Amino acid sequence: MTSGGRRSTGAAAVFPALAWPALVAASFAVYLLCNRTFNAGRGDFFYLADAFLHGRTWLLAPLGAWDNVIVGASVFVPFGPFPAIVLLPLVALVGPQTADSWQPIVNAAIAALDVGLAWILVGRLGVGRLSHRLALAVLFGFSTQIWWVTTRGGVWHTGHLVASALTLLVLIELLGRRRMLLVGLLGGAAFLTRAPLLFALPLYGAWTLLEAPRPGVPAAFVRLRRVGHSAGVALRDLPLRAWFLLTLGVVPSLLFSFWYNAVRFGSPLESGYGMASLPAFLEAQRNIGLFSVLHLGRNLDYLLWHLPRLVPDFPFFRPDGLGLSILITSPGLFLALRAPWYDRRAWLLAGLVAFTLMPNLLYYGGGWLQFGYRYALDAIPFALALCAMAVASRDRIGRGWMTLILAGVVVNAAGAYWANHF
Repeated sequence: MTSGGRRSTGAAAVFPALAWPALVAASFAVYLLCNRTFNAGRGDFFYLADAFLHGRTWLLAPLGAWDNVIVGASVFVPFGPFPAIVLLPLVALVGPQTADSWQPIVNAAIAALDVGLAWILVGRLGVGRLSHRLALAVLFGFSTQIWWVTTRGGVWHTGHLVASALTLLVLIELLGRRRMLLVGLLGGAAFLTRAPLLFALPLYGAWTLLEAPRPGVPAAFVRLRRVGHSAGVALRDLPLRAWFLLTLGVVPSLLFSFWYNAVRFGSPLESGYGMASLPAFLEAQRNIGLFSVLHLGRNLDYLLWHLPRLVPDFPFFRPDGLGLSILITSPGLFLALRAPWYDRRAWLLAGLVAFTLMPNLLYYGGGWLQFGYRYALDAIPFALALCAMAVASRDRIGRGWMTLILAGVVVNAAGAYWANHF
């Protein structure tokens, strides 16, 4: 009896330990199966990494007609450079051409890491059941644009995958030891990857103002205290040291950004986005303004209510590449609305969703070519955290929400199909 009990306990301990690597490996296999035959033709980050290794900030030749800044004989990459920094060891080892040919493997590996980090994040937020953690990890990895950008590849999409990993790491740290120097380094790197994530940094600092749970205080009392303070702000002593460390962590990325822009274009504030080559319809949008409220309606359409065209053949609808309503691609994310709003972390996460989504909604680019509104990926890690809080506070995912998550998986599987058949 005791022996059998020990075997049972051992199996129960082994299964959770195996769940994470199994999830990451399965995700990698699915992503690679979907993207292995697609050649985006835009491995800019591999060649930019090679340029860095040779003391240059420019490419020797453009890799495509669009999204290049050509000054004389130099071709500059307007996108945030941190992914190229990540790729430096690989490019130094095998060269840019070989590394570029491995782009499907690299992107599948980063995306699988994203899914694994999502698993860790939801656990940090109190989601204990393995089935619930799996459902939320699948929501992030296969019911959002993560699947699409991994399948399509290219300079635009690799940036999303790297930024998602960095943001998930920030949230994991904020929910763990809160080493604010590390948060600053990760948040700064995320900004060097996707510029809208700069707007998340102040709210990472605001996280330090939350009252820390005290050991030995009953959970019920903590909840009552949070409700009682709902009209105020529960603060510890002003954490000046934490803010200083956060700032110290961010400074290297800001300085690198200023230097990188000044060396390329003569101004620390010129990123190149306003100078990049574009197709005519996007250039017309940019002429209105790089950021403008006049872009808001179009981007909200791509995010919220843009619909595909129905077709008689599999998969029975055809996207136009401009956008697709999040109500169709990721309905499970609306579980975030059920987060426990008595918990101030929920309000900070909601603020992070808004702060990182707004600059994208005001941006001229729209995200084309895309399945869904891919710029929302800057905000989706924060929405996932809200979903996890909703599940943890109730210790359940209802059948309706599970159905919506699975529906999103089906839709995004069709997106992976269209990524190879546009």
